[in-house]
Amino acid sequence: MEDKTSQFKIILGSSSLPRRKILTEMGYEFTLMSADIDEKGIRKEKPEELVMALAEAKADAILQRLPVSDYVKEAEPTLLITSDQVVVYEGVIREKPANEEEAHQFIKGYSGGHAATVGSVLVTNLKTGFRKGEWDRVEIHFHEIPDEVIEKLIEEGNVLHVAGGLLIEHPLIKPYIKQVPRHYRQTFPKLVLLSLGLSPAYG
Repeated sequence: MEDKTSQFKIILGSSSLPRRKILTEMGYEFTLMSADIDEKGIRKEKPEELVMALAEAKADAILQRLPVSDYVKEAEPTLLITSDQVVVYEGVIREKPANEEEAHQFIKGYSGGHAATVGSVLVTNLKTGFRKGEWDRVEIHFHEIPDEVIEKLIEEGNVLHVAGGLLIEHPLIKPYIKQVPRHYRQTFPKLVLLSLGLSPAYG
């Protein structure tokens, strides 16, 4: 695959496996750093404002651990990419479930209904200090989700580590997705491209 990072280096400030996979599929090489922040300590009423604030807080936390003065001197810029996502259900913002009981409540609520994911991407140029961020919202509709499927998802444990306990592309949950916009999986790469000042090839 063609390496697109010849003009800049990338640090992905995330431990998310899906985001790492997507960025790799886009043809970018990158190094990884994760931000250790108190996400519950950052509150905003609007989900769009919350995901942007969390992406900024993650960037700030990572910057404190980086020798930024060294990046300023380098010929090619280094870009730090941070992101966040929440789920909105019946007007309420949902982040990662606190426990298995809450995860069950979350997923059970989606059954036969709909929810929205709101995601953000923030790109920080470590050479210039310039930042640019974008957010996107995607509506998802569900068929009835059987209790045994919910139990299997919770037993597996991954739903405890994602916003709203929602893993859209999980093989157990995919059969119960009634409607998801075609661009759902393109949301993260689209936001990355927009934040890099590039034009995505899709809407």
